[in-house]
Amino acid sequence: MTESPSNQLDIEATLTSLRQKQGSWVEWGQAIAQLQKAGQTPQQIFEATGFEPVQQNQVIVGAQVYTSLEKTNASEAVRSRFTQKGSDILYELRLLNNAERVAAAEFILAHNLDADMAKEVARDMKEFSRLRNLPEGFADRPGDAIAYQCWRLARQKSDLQERSRLIAKGLRFADSDTARQKIEQLLVDFTVVPKRPAPTIPFYRPDSEDQLPRLIPVVGEMPLKSAEVQAVPIVEAVEPFRIVKFAGEQAWVALPGWQTVRSAEDPIAILCQSDRLPNQSATTSEPVLVIADRHAREWDVNSYFVYDAAGEVDFGWFETQPDVKLLGKIVVVVRPKHIIDEELTKDSWQIDE
Repeated sequence: MTESPSNQLDIEATLTSLRQKQGSWVEWGQAIAQLQKAGQTPQQIFEATGFEPVQQNQVIVGAQVYTSLEKTNASEAVRSRFTQKGSDILYELRLLNNAERVAAAEFILAHNLDADMAKEVARDMKEFSRLRNLPEGFADRPGDAIAYQCWRLARQKSDLQERSRLIAKGLRFADSDTARQKIEQLLVDFTVVPKRPAPTIPFYRPDSEDQLPRLIPVVGEMPLKSAEVQAVPIVEAVEPFRIVKFAGEQAWVALPGWQTVRSAEDPIAILCQSDRLPNQSATTSEPVLVIADRHAREWDVNSYFVYDAAGEVDFGWFETQPDVKLLGKIVVVVRPKHIIDEELTKDSWQIDE
């Protein structure tokens, strides 16, 4: 259905408004999202407005989180505070569900926390929500979620200075008296509980061009009509994993016949950035292809899983059996092949020399 001119986005006017920074940051995020939906690339928006792509993503996601706070009836104090500033803080709450976002925002406002601490709050709340049962003495509140992580980590530390720092942090943020009592016990109980090491994520990076697959459409079996040959759509592989899309929504990616891939009974592929995976450095990121077996949904401590996080797909490792819906076990994570010179590899005679 074609939009009427009155319903179409005035791209030039929107770009001008952004360039002049009219309105609140929430309006900036909503406007940038509309521009991208209308076909403007992040680079085009940057050149026209000065909003760098990373900043565009921050205000878009932050505005979405702010909208969810409004819909979930966050307090006037929270809405007023984050209307003025705080896209970096709300961006960190993106992986929480709506109710958790409200609780986190109220907590952040009450303690006047910055974006780095907001990231910790969101992370600790998310990990706390995965537990099958609430730990003894800790309530389902943001402060107790932080306090529990401090308590758990402090018990693993033999260094008294680091242990004391975690105890002080836990006591600072604990919401309930029972959580405070649990942490205060560590002041007289110096037992060290060994930390269970997280398993290694099974990364793989192809080493040679021969290991990169190519997917070719099959026309059919002879005899064939010329029209049938001409009707086959042009196949364009999308780098870096050479994913091929056909008419419709379905797409395929071909992988070599590694044992772990062959053993998967119901494999699926998920594209993401590597920093979305647990226990990975957030300073460096690259696109990865996560291969999971939907048939393998039985929890075990030595595996990573794809799981349902309030309707959203996420990845996690669980030290104990979690109270979340497991969607499949991660069998391998594929990194893109490093190519020094894309054009050079197309000329085999240059490679031979």
